[in-house]
Amino acid sequence: MSHHDGANFGKESMFPPLPLEAWQETKNTLHLYLQIVGKIRLTLFPRLNHWWHVPLYVSSCGLTTQAIPYGYGNFEIEFDFIDHRLIITTSNGTRRQFSLQDGLSVSEFYQNIFAHLAALGIKVKIRAVPYETSSAEPFETDTQHAAYDKEYVERFWRILVGVDTIFEEFRGRFSGKSTPVHLFWHSLDLALTRFSGRVAPVREGAGVVEREAYSHEVISFGFWVGDDAVPAPAFYSYTAPEPKGLTAEPLHPEAAYWGSLGGGAMALLRYDEVRKVAEPREVVLEFLESAYRAGANRAGWEKEKFKLKPL
Repeated sequence: MSHHDGANFGKESMFPPLPLEAWQETKNTLHLYLQIVGKIRLTLFPRLNHWWHVPLYVSSCGLTTQAIPYGYGNFEIEFDFIDHRLIITTSNGTRRQFSLQDGLSVSEFYQNIFAHLAALGIKVKIRAVPYETSSAEPFETDTQHAAYDKEYVERFWRILVGVDTIFEEFRGRFSGKSTPVHLFWHSLDLALTRFSGRVAPVREGAGVVEREAYSHEVISFGFWVGDDAVPAPAFYSYTAPEPKGLTAEPLHPEAAYWGSLGGGAMALLRYDEVRKVAEPREVVLEFLESAYRAGANRAGWEKEKFKLKPL
């Protein structure tokens, strides 16, 4: 019997405290683990528009690549944050795993996962250096990042489960083109994007990543755990290209505000504000709806056309 019997599906434990300073070292190490697994998916998964072949997904025990096609079968890599293991499962019935624990360096993680993949007959080469993180050390030689606080990893994952649930509900209200709810491992945020269907002008000087991501008009929504720029977890939304007068639009609830990140306007709602309320789901949905209305109003989206009609 598991020590986790008697599942609690209530909201009590859905949004625990997650002060950035308390788990910064663990977060940095976990971020690099996730990048290694994400890069494996990026390399082997058939290309999808707007980089949808890149992210990871929230699962009922952690984070997963979902099934990655390989040969005439598939395999899946999953972070199990209940029993703290990394599990590789193949469609031919084989499974390999190793444990995640404090002291497991990024270098050991990298060597372990590639040894297990090789033993399963899976050949893959990745660009084995971090992408857009404070560390530039190649994965293979990174013995410095080795912190893994199980309690904070579980908190992080439990929050992602709660946010994923809310985002999935919000996603279902829109009948236009929309991304899955997915975790982008380069920036460690759980995100969801809606499209108007119209092509967008490419920003001068945009790189290949940005050109593909913002080739069409979007309103994006997400949750991230905080970084040097915003040192606390927050829900966010932005409209790209940013329409004139966006920040004149009202945001809800009252605690939501317009900030700026990278020169653009960003609707923000701090996670700690959401933790204070009796109905966090309602408050997050209210924020997402108001941010969508703000962007859709100013950018001239056909809001009525995109509303999901009752059956």
